[in-house]
Amino acid sequence: MSRGGSGGRQRVRTARGRSVSSNRWLERQLNDPYVRKAKAEGYRSRAAYKLIELDERFNLLKGVERVIDLGIAPGGWAQVVRKAAPKAVVVGIDLLPVDPIDGVTILQMDFLGEEADERLMEALGGRADLVLSDMAANTVGHAQTDHLRTMALVEAGAAFAGDVLRPGGAYVAKVLAGGADSGLVALLKRMFTVVKHAKPPASRKDSSEWYVIAQGFKGIAASPPAEEE
Repeated sequence: MSRGGSGGRQRVRTARGRSVSSNRWLERQLNDPYVRKAKAEGYRSRAAYKLIELDERFNLLKGVERVIDLGIAPGGWAQVVRKAAPKAVVVGIDLLPVDPIDGVTILQMDFLGEEADERLMEALGGRADLVLSDMAANTVGHAQTDHLRTMALVEAGAAFAGDVLRPGGAYVAKVLAGGADSGLVALLKRMFTVVKHAKPPASRKDSSEWYVIAQGFKGIAASPPAEEE
């Protein structure tokens, strides 16, 4: 499938039926140091290092006892949590099937479904210290639409966090270029003492993803803006 290139860089051989974009993706994977590191260290995806780097900067995982992972597939973030806090209760949810992870309860269902909140809280057994969301809506190729769909997930995650976090807890969610919009930032600032944006080094430079980090939950549940009369 591949052959060595100059400077040790792996190049992908042309294959019948494979598109140019697929070749580019495969070549990028072969030459991505985070992909190689994840394989060597037993993480399911390079995304694990995004959480590791966010934790190094924001101290997210120290002392956590209950963690919810929204959009858990393929499981790299949950693996990081288990390694950093092996006694923590970790519950994840995703539409996609996820191979079992020792010490993690995985629910295969729609986070936006009617029973999701109740099932997550039942599995968690108490208020969460941390709600993680690496969810992103399926893209349609239209930047504004993709942004709005992903931000709707971030807002839903924030509302959920407002219902389940203990005072002092934190919410971390993936957003797209430009970060959370002003309305969501205002909402998060009502709910948390500190709200910041970050792009961890493991996020590819050409990726539009950023993360919003909200810490110090005030115990105030999210509420939608008042409707204009």
